[in-house]
Amino acid sequence: MQIYNTLTRRKEPLSPIEPGKLGMYVCGITVYDYCHIGHARVMVAFDVITRYLRARGYDVNYVRNITDIDDKILKRAEENGEAIGALTERMITAMHEDEDRLKVLRPDHEPRATRHIDDIVEMIETLIGKGFAYAAENGDVYYRVRKFADYGKLNNRDLDEMRSGARIDVGEHKEDPLDFVLWKAAKPGETSWPSPWGEGRPGWHIECSAMSTCCLGDTFDIHGGGPDLTFPHHENEIAQSEAATGSRYVNTWMHAGAVRVDSEKMSKSLGNFFTIREVLEVHDPEVVRYLLVASHYRSPINYAPDALDDARRSLERFYNALNGVEAVEGRVEARFDERFTAAMDDDFNTPEALAVLFDLARELNVAKKEAPETAPALAFELKRLGEVLGLFDQDPAAFLQAGATALAIGEDEIEARIAARAAAKKARDFAEADRIREELTALGITLKDSREGTTWVVDRD
Repeated sequence: MQIYNTLTRRKEPLSPIEPGKLGMYVCGITVYDYCHIGHARVMVAFDVITRYLRARGYDVNYVRNITDIDDKILKRAEENGEAIGALTERMITAMHEDEDRLKVLRPDHEPRATRHIDDIVEMIETLIGKGFAYAAENGDVYYRVRKFADYGKLNNRDLDEMRSGARIDVGEHKEDPLDFVLWKAAKPGETSWPSPWGEGRPGWHIECSAMSTCCLGDTFDIHGGGPDLTFPHHENEIAQSEAATGSRYVNTWMHAGAVRVDSEKMSKSLGNFFTIREVLEVHDPEVVRYLLVASHYRSPINYAPDALDDARRSLERFYNALNGVEAVEGRVEARFDERFTAAMDDDFNTPEALAVLFDLARELNVAKKEAPETAPALAFELKRLGEVLGLFDQDPAAFLQAGATALAIGEDEIEARIAARAAAKKARDFAEADRIREELTALGITLKDSREGTTWVVDRD
């Protein structure tokens, strides 16, 4: 397997620290609001990666954190007149609901920052003891960026260039504008925890360093996240963790591509900001998942009505192939599995993997007509490989007929007219049979005849 490493900017062979096992940490959500479609991109990307690694036989320990203390959380709780714990619990529940609908498997461990305060304080004490951090007079603790010789290596940035745009905000007590906060002194009335430097709370970056090493050790295999986290968050994680432990932090860094809406950056100010639950009120969750899977995980995605329509049509092609066939394990040519594996082994190339599945669906369609005895095994193989991507687990007829409630005709009436058409054909009244088909077509219903009988789908064109 080859995986693109953001740190080295090239594909590298996957080489687990412990043979057969993989430790993977992915930066999770700051739970102050509902998850948006950009979060869904990262959730689904690393869900597919985890599913495939497990399908290849790896014992994956997947850790994804929850940031449940943060400036945004404090501000939102105050705006709502809501307790911080009540807000974060409500948002965590909503996040899990969104994930479940998108068929995103839960991580093995979901550490929360507020449950690792002691670990965070211990790591900060270690950094201070090694001279990589210092306590300021106001109770804040800062990291000495210039003390860490490799700072900037993930993003290929020069310290002097970074310093030219850095500044010290009012109220900060930094030695250098580049230094970043590890511990924030509490303001009156704020949620806080005791520490050697006074009441306060952790900075965002140190949370992930502490939680990842607690769950996976000083060095682990894969660290992932969204495209906006490479700097400063992941750069700061490296500096903190490697300074504290004296070990290499992560072997492979992976970052998902950004989501754009109608070719523009998603932003509340532009009015093109969509939460996952808003999207799923309008679109089938599998359609949304397919859109996210169909692009390579490192590529940007354009979220637009046309893209969702294309995703729906692609899924319909698969479900039309599966419709009317009982999937039963059997002998299938190895070429489909081999091509699928080759695609996914190449840095999780899902577009190429889906191209293989389209070829398999075409073979299934041919088999349904010309060699029906082979169709069940082909359908099983299509569903088995689709499961690796988190796809094709719905009942085909139900998926294809979804949306019938919006038609001017009910399902019972559709079935009655199909029966009347069958009777007309049996009586060799082909003109009447054609009339019924045309009538249903005008109502938005497409009929599909096969040896097993006639099925119908909602026409979405």
